[in-house]
Amino acid sequence: MSGLAGKIALVTGASRGIGQAIARRLAKDGATVAIHYNASVDAANETVAAIAAAGGNAFAIKADLSERSGATSLAADLCAELTKRYGSPAFDILVNNAGLGKRATIEDISEDDFDLLLQTNLKSPFFLIKALMSHLRNGGRIINISSMGTRSAYPTMAAYAPAKAGLEALSRLLAVHLGGRQITVNSVMPGATATDMNIVARDPVASRAVAETIALGRVGQPDDIARVVAFLASDEAGWVTGQQIDASGGQRL
Repeated sequence: MSGLAGKIALVTGASRGIGQAIARRLAKDGATVAIHYNASVDAANETVAAIAAAGGNAFAIKADLSERSGATSLAADLCAELTKRYGSPAFDILVNNAGLGKRATIEDISEDDFDLLLQTNLKSPFFLIKALMSHLRNGGRIINISSMGTRSAYPTMAAYAPAKAGLEALSRLLAVHLGGRQITVNSVMPGATATDMNIVARDPVASRAVAETIALGRVGQPDDIARVVAFLASDEAGWVTGQQIDASGGQRL
């Protein structure tokens, strides 16, 4: 895999879980990484420090992507920080990882719930891409983190899965729209992954039942997803675009 030396990446929701693993892996491969966070400032600073201790480069940037103004605020702050550091807002890799989940059937989803999940999981990535598109270098990468819940029916993902399905549709059409600039756009679909958002997958006992639904016989770890994202961010993935990459270990095939 080609290194990412000289590349600049923004990873949203990067202070913990899958986002943190992605940020650390991209930094390990040589990229300078903007660590987006909302409330977890200590975790974000610890992630930056861990990357620096490993010889990488990173900085933290705050924005609330559950708010309508969050994406434009993040884009403006990122451009200002990159201009301050490097004299230009240009960057190379955008990973839309930040998300919000609520396990509930349609009977228990309020309109406020729906609006919040749609804002965080679809609208903010949409408008972040729109705000940053002109600053993404030709040959850049957009990687959207979706969910295997878009291909397998989970009634308790009544609002979450439709929002993520919208993100996948956006990825496909942007692959065509941005193809002339050699920018690739793909979505990654994690399955059960041991993070704060998936308590069952983190529980050593409860996760055994989940593992029985996975072809490879275990729940995922954040690093499993980070490796897939690192490939899509690399030069080797330059001929892969408009794809939904299942990274579930073969869950519920």
